[in-house]
Amino acid sequence: SGPPDGSRADREAFFQRLMKVETERETDGRWIAEIPAIPGVMAYGESREEAIARVEALALRVLADRIEHGESVEELEEVFTVVA
Repeated sequence: SGPPDGSRADREAFFQRLMKVETERETDGRWIAEIPAIPGVMAYGESREEAIARVEALALRVLADRIEHGESVEELEEVFTVVA
């Protein structure tokens, strides 16, 4: 379901939960970042910041690919409004 109809803070909190990035340092020193709300969206980086930037970019590419292929993208239903 889409974000709440409440305040801007409520909507921002919704999107922060939706696109929450989790990070972890691997035993070899690399960082891995993942967005659990979008299955398969994870990326490595030499630094935590690099892993986060890569996973955010990957998430946007995955969502754009879904849109281009006519798939429903619940994550973005409340982001775009088509005006009559």
